[in-house]
Amino acid sequence: MSNILPIAKSTTVGPLNAGRIAYGCWRMAGATASEAQSKIEAALAVGINMIDTAPIYGFGKQGFGPAEAVLGEGMALGGLRDRVLMVTKGGIHPPNPYDSRAQTLIESCDDSLKRLRTDHIDLFLIHRPDLLAAHEEVAEALTTLRTAGKIREAGVSNFSTDQLRALQSKLDFPLSASQPEFSAIHTDPLTNGDTDIAQELGLCLMAWSPLGGGRLVPGARGEPGSAEARVLAVLEEIAGRNDVGIDHVALAWVLAHPGVGSALIGTQSEARIRESVKAFEVQMTRRDWYAVLEAARGEKMP
Repeated sequence: MSNILPIAKSTTVGPLNAGRIAYGCWRMAGATASEAQSKIEAALAVGINMIDTAPIYGFGKQGFGPAEAVLGEGMALGGLRDRVLMVTKGGIHPPNPYDSRAQTLIESCDDSLKRLRTDHIDLFLIHRPDLLAAHEEVAEALTTLRTAGKIREAGVSNFSTDQLRALQSKLDFPLSASQPEFSAIHTDPLTNGDTDIAQELGLCLMAWSPLGGGRLVPGARGEPGSAEARVLAVLEEIAGRNDVGIDHVALAWVLAHPGVGSALIGTQSEARIRESVKAFEVQMTRRDWYAVLEAARGEKMP
Protein backbone atom coordinates (compact mmCIF):
# COMPACT_ATOMS: atom_id res chain seq x y z
CA MET A 1 0.00 0.00 0.00
CA SER A 2 1.38 3.40 -1.03
CA ASN A 3 2.10 6.01 1.61
CA ILE A 4 1.79 8.80 -0.97
CA LEU A 5 -1.28 10.92 -0.28
CA PRO A 6 -3.65 11.22 -3.25
CA ILE A 7 -4.41 14.80 -4.28
CA ALA A 8 -7.25 14.94 -6.80
CA LYS A 9 -7.37 17.81 -9.26
CA SER A 10 -11.15 18.31 -9.19
CA THR A 11 -13.97 18.47 -6.69
CA THR A 12 -17.68 19.25 -6.56
CA VAL A 13 -19.69 22.11 -5.10
CA GLY A 14 -23.11 20.56 -4.85
CA PRO A 15 -23.67 19.33 -8.43
CA LEU A 16 -21.07 21.70 -9.90
CA ASN A 17 -17.61 20.54 -10.97
CA ALA A 18 -14.64 22.65 -9.91
CA GLY A 19 -10.86 22.59 -9.94
CA ARG A 20 -9.43 22.16 -6.45
CA ILE A 21 -7.37 25.31 -6.65
CA ALA A 22 -9.63 28.36 -6.75
CA TYR A 23 -8.71 31.93 -7.61
CA GLY A 24 -9.55 34.57 -5.03
CA CYS A 25 -9.98 38.10 -6.37
CA TRP A 26 -9.73 40.17 -3.18
CA ARG A 27 -6.79 42.06 -4.73
CA MET A 28 -8.46 42.63 -8.09
CA ALA A 29 -9.67 46.17 -7.32
CA GLY A 30 -7.47 48.65 -9.16
CA ALA A 31 -6.73 46.32 -12.06
CA THR A 32 -7.90 47.11 -15.58
CA ALA A 33 -10.50 45.00 -17.34
CA SER A 34 -7.84 43.58 -19.67
CA GLU A 35 -5.64 42.68 -16.70
CA ALA A 36 -8.56 40.93 -15.04
CA GLN A 37 -9.27 39.07 -18.27
CA SER A 38 -5.65 37.91 -18.55
CA LYS A 39 -5.56 36.64 -14.96
CA ILE A 40 -8.80 34.67 -15.32
CA GLU A 41 -7.59 33.23 -18.63
CA ALA A 42 -4.32 32.19 -16.95
CA ALA A 43 -6.34 30.43 -14.26
CA LEU A 44 -8.64 28.69 -16.71
CA ALA A 45 -5.66 27.51 -18.78
CA VAL A 46 -4.51 25.32 -15.88
CA GLY A 47 -7.91 24.11 -14.70
CA ILE A 48 -8.70 26.79 -12.12
CA ASN A 49 -12.34 27.55 -12.87
CA MET A 50 -13.74 28.63 -9.48
CA ILE A 51 -13.41 32.40 -9.13
CA ASP A 52 -14.06 33.94 -5.73
CA THR A 53 -14.89 37.57 -4.95
CA ALA A 54 -17.06 39.71 -2.64
CA PRO A 55 -18.63 43.19 -2.55
CA ILE A 56 -16.34 44.20 0.32
CA TYR A 57 -13.15 43.55 -1.67
CA GLY A 58 -11.69 46.92 -2.53
CA PHE A 59 -14.24 48.76 -0.36
CA GLY A 60 -13.35 52.41 0.08
CA LYS A 61 -14.07 55.70 -1.64
CA GLN A 62 -15.80 53.85 -4.46
CA GLY A 63 -18.06 52.09 -1.96
CA PHE A 64 -18.93 48.45 -2.46
CA GLY A 65 -17.85 46.26 -5.31
CA PRO A 66 -14.76 47.60 -7.14
CA ALA A 67 -13.21 44.12 -7.31
CA GLU A 68 -16.49 42.63 -8.54
CA ALA A 69 -16.90 45.39 -11.13
CA VAL A 70 -13.48 44.95 -12.76
CA LEU A 71 -13.90 41.18 -12.66
CA GLY A 72 -17.25 41.51 -14.41
CA GLU A 73 -15.70 43.79 -17.04
CA GLY A 74 -12.81 41.38 -17.57
CA MET A 75 -15.06 38.36 -17.95
CA ALA A 76 -17.29 40.23 -20.41
CA LEU A 77 -14.25 41.39 -22.40
CA GLY A 78 -13.07 37.82 -22.83
CA GLY A 79 -16.46 36.10 -22.99
CA LEU A 80 -15.41 34.07 -19.97
CA ARG A 81 -18.52 33.98 -17.77
CA ASP A 82 -19.76 30.58 -18.97
CA ARG A 83 -16.37 29.01 -18.29
CA VAL A 84 -16.15 29.90 -14.60
CA LEU A 85 -17.93 29.01 -11.38
CA MET A 86 -18.67 32.44 -9.95
CA VAL A 87 -18.48 32.75 -6.16
CA THR A 88 -19.42 35.91 -4.31
CA LYS A 89 -20.65 36.79 -0.85
CA GLY A 90 -22.85 39.07 1.20
CA GLY A 91 -23.23 40.19 4.78
CA ILE A 92 -20.29 42.52 5.54
CA HIS A 93 -21.59 46.09 5.74
CA PRO A 94 -19.29 48.67 7.34
CA PRO A 95 -19.65 50.24 9.80
CA ASN A 96 -22.29 47.87 11.19
CA PRO A 97 -20.02 45.69 10.70
CA TYR A 98 -22.32 42.84 9.63
CA ASP A 99 -25.85 42.84 8.26
CA SER A 100 -27.47 39.60 7.15
CA ARG A 101 -31.09 40.66 7.30
CA ALA A 102 -33.00 39.05 4.46
CA GLN A 103 -33.58 42.23 2.47
CA THR A 104 -29.94 43.31 2.84
CA LEU A 105 -28.65 39.98 1.52
CA ILE A 106 -31.10 40.03 -1.39
CA GLU A 107 -30.11 43.59 -2.33
CA SER A 108 -26.42 42.72 -1.99
CA CYS A 109 -26.82 39.79 -4.36
CA ASP A 110 -28.75 41.90 -6.86
CA ASP A 111 -25.98 44.51 -6.82
CA SER A 112 -23.32 41.81 -7.28
CA LEU A 113 -25.19 40.41 -10.28
CA LYS A 114 -25.08 43.83 -11.94
CA ARG A 115 -21.39 44.39 -11.23
CA LEU A 116 -20.44 40.89 -12.37
CA ARG A 117 -22.59 41.25 -15.51
CA THR A 118 -24.34 37.95 -15.02
CA ASP A 119 -27.83 36.66 -14.30
CA HIS A 120 -26.80 34.17 -11.63
CA ILE A 121 -24.17 33.46 -9.00
CA ASP A 122 -22.99 29.85 -8.95
CA LEU A 123 -22.15 29.93 -5.23
CA PHE A 124 -23.33 32.63 -2.82
CA LEU A 125 -21.75 32.70 0.64
CA ILE A 126 -22.67 34.49 3.84
CA HIS A 127 -19.31 36.20 4.33
CA ARG A 128 -19.29 36.34 8.14
CA PRO A 129 -21.97 35.52 10.72
CA ASP A 130 -24.18 38.41 11.73
CA LEU A 131 -24.85 37.74 15.41
CA LEU A 132 -28.01 39.86 15.27
CA ALA A 133 -29.57 38.02 12.33
CA ALA A 134 -31.76 35.03 13.11
CA HIS A 135 -30.76 31.91 11.19
CA GLU A 136 -34.34 31.69 9.96
CA GLU A 137 -34.05 35.13 8.34
CA VAL A 138 -30.75 34.27 6.66
CA ALA A 139 -32.34 31.05 5.39
CA GLU A 140 -35.27 33.07 4.06
CA ALA A 141 -32.92 35.21 1.98
CA LEU A 142 -31.00 32.24 0.58
CA THR A 143 -34.23 30.43 -0.25
CA THR A 144 -35.66 33.49 -2.00
CA LEU A 145 -32.49 33.98 -4.07
CA ARG A 146 -32.29 30.30 -5.00
CA THR A 147 -35.98 30.07 -5.94
CA ALA A 148 -35.57 33.13 -8.15
CA GLY A 149 -32.62 31.51 -9.94
CA LYS A 150 -30.25 34.26 -8.83
CA ILE A 151 -27.99 31.77 -7.05
CA ARG A 152 -27.40 28.10 -7.81
CA GLU A 153 -25.74 27.01 -4.55
CA ALA A 154 -25.30 28.56 -1.10
CA GLY A 155 -22.76 28.32 1.68
CA VAL A 156 -21.04 30.14 4.50
CA SER A 157 -17.67 31.69 5.29
CA ASN A 158 -16.04 31.98 8.72
CA PHE A 159 -18.98 30.27 10.47
CA SER A 160 -18.47 28.00 13.45
CA THR A 161 -19.78 24.46 13.07
CA ASP A 162 -22.67 25.25 15.42
CA GLN A 163 -23.61 28.34 13.40
CA LEU A 164 -23.43 26.37 10.18
CA ARG A 165 -25.55 23.54 11.53
CA ALA A 166 -28.14 25.99 12.94
CA LEU A 167 -28.49 27.71 9.56
CA GLN A 168 -28.76 24.35 7.79
CA SER A 169 -31.62 23.38 10.12
CA LYS A 170 -33.69 26.28 8.74
CA LEU A 171 -33.16 25.37 5.08
CA ASP A 172 -34.97 22.79 2.98
CA PHE A 173 -31.96 22.41 0.66
CA PRO A 174 -28.36 21.52 1.57
CA LEU A 175 -25.62 24.09 1.94
CA SER A 176 -22.80 23.31 -0.49
CA ALA A 177 -19.69 25.03 0.85
CA SER A 178 -17.88 26.39 3.87
CA GLN A 179 -14.92 28.75 3.70
CA PRO A 180 -12.63 28.84 6.78
CA GLU A 181 -9.04 29.99 7.09
CA PHE A 182 -6.77 26.94 6.90
CA SER A 183 -3.03 26.57 6.33
CA ALA A 184 0.02 24.85 7.75
CA ILE A 185 0.33 27.74 10.20
CA HIS A 186 -3.38 28.07 10.92
CA THR A 187 -4.52 24.55 11.66
CA ASP A 188 -7.65 25.25 13.74
CA PRO A 189 -10.01 23.56 11.22
CA LEU A 190 -8.41 20.23 12.09
CA THR A 191 -9.67 20.44 15.67
CA ASN A 192 -12.60 22.89 15.71
CA GLY A 193 -14.86 20.67 13.60
CA ASP A 194 -14.54 22.51 10.26
CA THR A 195 -13.03 19.61 8.33
CA ASP A 196 -15.29 17.12 10.09
CA ILE A 197 -18.58 18.87 9.36
CA ALA A 198 -17.51 19.31 5.73
CA GLN A 199 -17.26 15.54 5.46
CA GLU A 200 -20.44 14.98 7.48
CA LEU A 201 -22.60 17.27 5.34
CA GLY A 202 -20.81 16.88 2.01
CA LEU A 203 -19.62 20.49 1.91
CA CYS A 204 -16.84 21.78 -0.30
CA LEU A 205 -14.47 23.24 2.28
CA MET A 206 -12.73 26.16 0.56
CA ALA A 207 -9.55 26.96 2.50
CA TRP A 208 -8.76 30.66 2.43
CA SER A 209 -5.22 31.92 3.01
CA PRO A 210 -3.68 28.45 2.47
CA LEU A 211 -0.28 30.14 2.08
CA GLY A 212 -0.56 31.88 5.44
CA GLY A 213 -1.14 35.32 3.97
CA GLY A 214 2.14 35.17 2.04
CA ARG A 215 4.18 33.69 4.90
CA LEU A 216 4.51 30.28 3.19
CA VAL A 217 6.06 31.29 -0.11
CA PRO A 218 9.62 31.17 -1.47
CA GLY A 219 11.84 33.64 0.35
CA ALA A 220 9.67 33.74 3.48
CA ARG A 221 11.49 33.59 6.81
CA GLY A 222 9.94 33.19 10.20
CA GLU A 223 11.34 34.38 13.52
CA PRO A 224 13.92 31.84 14.77
CA GLY A 225 12.20 29.25 16.95
CA SER A 226 8.71 30.25 15.82
CA ALA A 227 6.07 27.88 14.49
CA GLU A 228 6.37 29.63 11.15
CA ALA A 229 10.12 28.98 10.98
CA ARG A 230 9.66 25.34 11.95
CA VAL A 231 6.97 24.81 9.30
CA LEU A 232 9.02 26.55 6.61
CA ALA A 233 11.98 24.25 7.33
CA VAL A 234 9.83 21.15 6.79
CA LEU A 235 8.17 22.58 3.69
CA GLU A 236 11.58 23.41 2.22
CA GLU A 237 12.81 19.86 2.76
CA ILE A 238 9.75 18.38 1.02
CA ALA A 239 9.97 20.98 -1.76
CA GLY A 240 13.61 20.08 -2.40
CA ARG A 241 12.75 16.42 -2.85
CA ASN A 242 9.95 17.27 -5.26
CA ASP A 243 11.66 20.09 -7.20
CA VAL A 244 8.81 22.52 -6.50
CA GLY A 245 8.36 25.69 -4.44
CA ILE A 246 7.43 25.69 -0.78
CA ASP A 247 4.17 27.39 -1.76
CA HIS A 248 3.28 24.33 -3.85
CA VAL A 249 3.99 22.06 -0.89
CA ALA A 250 1.90 24.30 1.39
CA LEU A 251 -1.01 24.03 -1.06
CA ALA A 252 -0.54 20.28 -1.36
CA TRP A 253 -0.58 19.93 2.43
CA VAL A 254 -3.99 21.62 2.62
CA LEU A 255 -5.40 19.77 -0.39
CA ALA A 256 -4.24 16.37 0.90
CA HIS A 257 -6.74 16.48 3.77
CA PRO A 258 -9.89 14.45 2.97
CA GLY A 259 -12.13 17.20 4.39
CA VAL A 260 -10.83 19.92 2.07
CA GLY A 261 -12.45 20.61 -1.28
CA SER A 262 -10.37 23.51 -2.57
CA ALA A 263 -7.69 26.04 -1.68
CA LEU A 264 -7.93 29.73 -2.61
CA ILE A 265 -4.91 31.51 -4.04
CA GLY A 266 -4.81 35.28 -4.46
CA THR A 267 -1.62 36.09 -6.35
CA GLN A 268 -1.73 38.83 -8.98
CA SER A 269 1.10 37.20 -10.94
CA GLU A 270 -0.09 35.28 -13.99
CA ALA A 271 3.02 33.12 -13.82
CA ARG A 272 2.32 32.15 -10.21
CA ILE A 273 -1.32 31.45 -11.07
CA ARG A 274 -0.21 28.99 -13.74
CA GLU A 275 2.50 27.46 -11.56
CA SER A 276 0.16 26.91 -8.60
CA VAL A 277 -0.96 23.60 -10.07
CA LYS A 278 2.50 22.19 -9.34
CA ALA A 279 0.86 21.38 -6.01
CA PHE A 280 -0.62 18.34 -7.73
CA GLU A 281 2.88 17.08 -8.55
CA VAL A 282 3.97 16.92 -4.91
CA GLN A 283 4.62 13.39 -3.71
CA MET A 284 3.65 13.85 -0.07
CA THR A 285 3.77 10.91 2.30
CA ARG A 286 1.68 10.49 5.43
CA ARG A 287 4.90 11.05 7.39
CA ASP A 288 5.51 14.31 5.49
CA TRP A 289 2.01 15.56 6.25
CA TYR A 290 2.29 14.82 9.95
CA ALA A 291 5.79 16.30 10.07
CA VAL A 292 4.34 19.63 8.91
CA LEU A 293 1.62 19.47 11.56
CA GLU A 294 4.14 18.57 14.27
CA ALA A 295 6.24 21.55 13.23
CA ALA A 296 3.20 23.81 13.48
CA ARG A 297 2.40 22.48 16.97
CA GLY A 298 6.00 22.33 18.16
CA GLU A 299 5.59 18.80 19.46
CA LYS A 300 5.26 15.23 18.27
CA MET A 301 1.84 13.71 17.76
CA PRO A 302 0.63 11.99 20.97
